[in-house]
Amino acid sequence: MTLNSFQRIAAASAIASAALLTGCRQDMQDQPKLYPQRGSAFYADGRGARPQVENTIARSQTDADSYMLTGMVDGKEGDGMPFPVNAELLQRGQERYNIYCAACHSRVGNGGGVIVQRGYRPAGNFHTDRLRSAPLGHFFNVMTNGYGAMPDYAAQVTPEDRWAIAAYIRALQLSQHATTADIKSGAKVEKLEDVAEREGLPRDFAAEWTLPSTAVYGTPNNQDNGIPGEDMVNSHPTGPAVVAKPGPVTAEKPAPGSANNVKLNAPGSTNR
Repeated sequence: MTLNSFQRIAAASAIASAALLTGCRQDMQDQPKLYPQRGSAFYADGRGARPQVENTIARSQTDADSYMLTGMVDGKEGDGMPFPVNAELLQRGQERYNIYCAACHSRVGNGGGVIVQRGYRPAGNFHTDRLRSAPLGHFFNVMTNGYGAMPDYAAQVTPEDRWAIAAYIRALQLSQHATTADIKSGAKVEKLEDVAEREGLPRDFAAEWTLPSTAVYGTPNNQDNGIPGEDMVNSHPTGPAVVAKPGPVTAEKPAPGSANNVKLNAPGSTNR
């Protein structure tokens, strides 16, 4: 057999195989089906789209503009809860807060969570005048739509749980900003330092937290995007213990990572 004959046979086989494969089609590709907004002879009324069953609603078909789902009243953030607040609700809010919020905002809501302590952009401090005076709808709105560097949590947290978290945030604010006027007459009052000492802890255990020198604090300044906020500034170095590394450590050559060797400037921030 010559080379030309072999090539002709190979070409003919390829053509035959292609023709055979062309005829192999899945039945589902050609099955009868309904197309959106098209008529159908299958139903007596000739419509392919069927009317909604009486007394039912489509999945996720709710009042999207309700206060429950937006936290807004006439275009402004409202300051009420859409359902009654009780101890069970606050416990649920605390649980959800500790799962989704505490990593950045910390368990006391001061914005010094473990993520921030490791150098990430700071979370909002709930104990500033701005956020203490913010309506409850603001916290719900932030969880729903995000704010500044914070992403939204609408996919992770249900509307009911977002409201529970908002109520718990208000409880956190009250716990960290109580005054003598909030104390019932005759109630015993102890200083946090005394409580810490009685529990065998240092007296400064209850003092205000300080962030490590690798962190920045304050609400992220996102004014360029039309979102008000406070300027980000570097935290004050607190003189952490120096862990010796190979090589001599002198005054002229401080150990890497020591307070004297820290120089961080976040974009748009100032060192203080």
